Amino acid sequence: MSTFTAATSTGFSARGRRLRSAASGLLLALAALLPWTLAAAAPSLRAVTVVDGIEMGWSFQFLPTGGLLVTERPGRLRQVAADGRIGAPIDGVPKVEYRGQGGLLDVALDSGFAANRQLYLCYSEAGAGGNGTALARARLSADGKSLQDLTVIFRQAPKVDSRGHFGCRIVETPEGQLFLTLGERMSRMQDAQTLDNHLGKVVRIDKSGKPATDNPFVGRAGARPEIYSFGHRNMQGAVLDGEGRFWAHEHGPQGGDELNLIQPGRNYGWPVITYGEQYGGGPIGAGITARDGLEQPATYWVPSIAPSGLAWLGSERYGADWQGDLFVGSLKFNYLVRVPLDGTRVGKPERVLDLPGRVRDVRQGPDGLLYVLIEASQGQILRLEPAD
Repeated sequence: MSTFTAATSTGFSARGRRLRSAASGLLLALAALLPWTLAAAAPSLRAVTVVDGIEMGWSFQFLPTGGLLVTERPGRLRQVAADGRIGAPIDGVPKVEYRGQGGLLDVALDSGFAANRQLYLCYSEAGAGGNGTALARARLSADGKSLQDLTVIFRQAPKVDSRGHFGCRIVETPEGQLFLTLGERMSRMQDAQTLDNHLGKVVRIDKSGKPATDNPFVGRAGARPEIYSFGHRNMQGAVLDGEGRFWAHEHGPQGGDELNLIQPGRNYGWPVITYGEQYGGGPIGAGITARDGLEQPATYWVPSIAPSGLAWLGSERYGADWQGDLFVGSLKFNYLVRVPLDGTRVGKPERVLDLPGRVRDVRQGPDGLLYVLIEASQGQILRLEPAD
């Protein structure tokens, strides 16, 4: 049964198709060297509008009682009813700096939301020295009209005078800790390689904002104890797979978008290694793509697709072949990408559906179907349904 009752077909159809497998000895010999693909044909999809009129939406979350919450980057959090009606702005949202890529960004529900009404908001916050990513905890009132007991539990340090690279995806672990992705703020990319700041990092904290006690750099002199991994650029997609592994993707510069399996204490290389180049051409740093001690991406994109949103599909609504795969939105090309996943083994990404605008977020709904948020002045949330 669908989460929403109001829907109109947008008429878009799938264009991506899987490659057919070949049984030749040559392909078998190359199987260990080339990105793998699966043999079955991709299902045809249609995009159905379930919410219309969202202003510069950035993230959404399904509510256990039906409907959802959606963030609008200018600084509004709204509740959407199960019939697609968008509610008035919810009171009590923290003040955001709506500038460049900044504003009200991610929203995540606490794992105990059904009982405690607790949620988390990630946003760009002004302060001494510029702005930075902040994470707040609050309770949604019983009538859904206001946030209560709002507390800022984490602030990125230092603040930087910049319009971009806030990161800002929130993921709760099975143990009740919080991952938060943090961009390197564009002008401070070298800081992604040092541990005395939060720029270009993934941090892991508890729900009060304290560092997880088993973080990899706890007790190391000169290192921020919140840091879980480093060497990142601008991560706008993050999710746990069915085994609790943490995946995130990040924007490259001109080329070099990456998908990574995030592991504690690892250095993911930016800006020392990258498959991208300077905007307008030319190498970044030494222009190298590998160095000992720096992690290689699970997969990467050249040219860039500008990835945003990341979902792990746990259902069989699109057939067993897609179950367990990752799905990525493209801001640049307005389409959805499937990344085949077999444990930690990543297959060749494939374009599966063209969409009517910039794909900012991707989620699996409680009905097992994929939903995407289209970023625009009058944006939409679309449900992706099998067409046959």
